Amino acid sequence: MQAYFPELGSQIPQRGTAFSRTLFKLILRAQGWKFVGDIPNIPKAVAIFAPHTSNLDGWYGFLAMCAVGLRATVLGKHTLMKPPFGALFRWLGVLPVNRESRMGLTEQVVEYVHQQQNVWIALAPEGTRHYAKELKTGFYHIAHQAQIPILAFTADYDTKTIKYLGHMIPTGDYETDLAVLLSWYKGQFSVPHPERLSQPFCNLQDK
Repeated sequence: MQAYFPELGSQIPQRGTAFSRTLFKLILRAQGWKFVGDIPNIPKAVAIFAPHTSNLDGWYGFLAMCAVGLRATVLGKHTLMKPPFGALFRWLGVLPVNRESRMGLTEQVVEYVHQQQNVWIALAPEGTRHYAKELKTGFYHIAHQAQIPILAFTADYDTKTIKYLGHMIPTGDYETDLAVLLSWYKGQFSVPHPERLSQPFCNLQDK
């Protein structure tokens, strides 16, 4: 059976051509991967990908984005934009942020979001590939302050599936909203390094 890949709505930020999308679909299929879920036609969002335990997460996430033609913006140090690799990082969708700026990281990203017609900010809420006691809250504060939804994605390495799990508009009640987000992940993921799972995702594993 042919692997499924969703078609993106007109409001979602997009990149690539029909040829490049076909090429990346073939690369994913050749590695046995597929996609589950229809992505909502939303112009601005914070897209989270979790859990994150391996560099492979970034590789398969990148292939999946290219296969469906999604243009996602990731955060990077402003110094990355210098020659000789600045043009490459801009092409890859890196948004330069200055951690030494008077304006905090969240405020810099929110300002950027407000300036765009359509933009998806892609983040790994754990902020590390290794064990963490808690998730970083930056993804939530960006979405809440920018008044845009959070979209949840995950990878199931056992079935080689990239999954879209759902989206929510943050209410400002972080603990309540986080509990809802995490509930979507229960039973939906498997990872190459279970020992590196952050505690919130460890808590979702069957005892």
